[in-house]
Amino acid sequence: MTDRLSRRHLLGCGCHLGGAALAATALPTSAFAASLSSKKTDMSPDQALKVMKDGNASYLTDSPVRAAQGRERRIEIALGQTPFCVLVSCSDSRVSPEILFGRGLGELFIVRNAGNTADTAATGSIEYAVSQLGVPLVLVMGHSRCGAVEAAVSVVRDNAQFAGSIGRMIEPIVPAVLSVRDKAGDFVEHAVRANVSRVVSRLRTASEPSLLDPLKAGKLRIVGAAYSLDTGNVDFFDEG
Repeated sequence: MTDRLSRRHLLGCGCHLGGAALAATALPTSAFAASLSSKKTDMSPDQALKVMKDGNASYLTDSPVRAAQGRERRIEIALGQTPFCVLVSCSDSRVSPEILFGRGLGELFIVRNAGNTADTAATGSIEYAVSQLGVPLVLVMGHSRCGAVEAAVSVVRDNAQFAGSIGRMIEPIVPAVLSVRDKAGDFVEHAVRANVSRVVSRLRTASEPSLLDPLKAGKLRIVGAAYSLDTGNVDFFDEG
């Protein structure tokens, strides 16, 4: 009987010891996760913009890029992200942000919709990236022959109508189209850039402190850009 009790006692102690050991190893993991999740990029707005410009320059010359990707990178960022740029771009399948700028996993916080507009969901995503993740650059990028902008142009020029959510989706683009309807040259391309400028201006004049405060402190830049489907070049403008 004594022998049985001692064995039970020993096994019980072993279970408690095992649990204690697991708890001990869990604490550093939790602390490690917390430290990773709170980490933010140390890039300045100017440095972030230069990285994006240099990345597109490399893309144009087909230079080999060492984008952060693959298994090791995935594991490295699994517990936290430190993006340095919020990229607001169109959903167009020909516009692949990481490829155009030679970036990898965890570097770009991408907000995409047809026409690269700043609706409630997009604006909230931008504010989250800036205020919670410490992103120093917001890049709003349109592209040539954008279908959403072309649809808005047809509304203004031809009084076209689009049923359902498509019509509501292009409504925010119409004011930008109206602002360039008398401008000489390619109507759609002018509207693409005007739409970008309108979004940039809207974000810069937002009433939310999450954007205004870092802008005033010089910790955030909001810049416009247009991507050419033909050349692969990203033209940066409205740099502020």
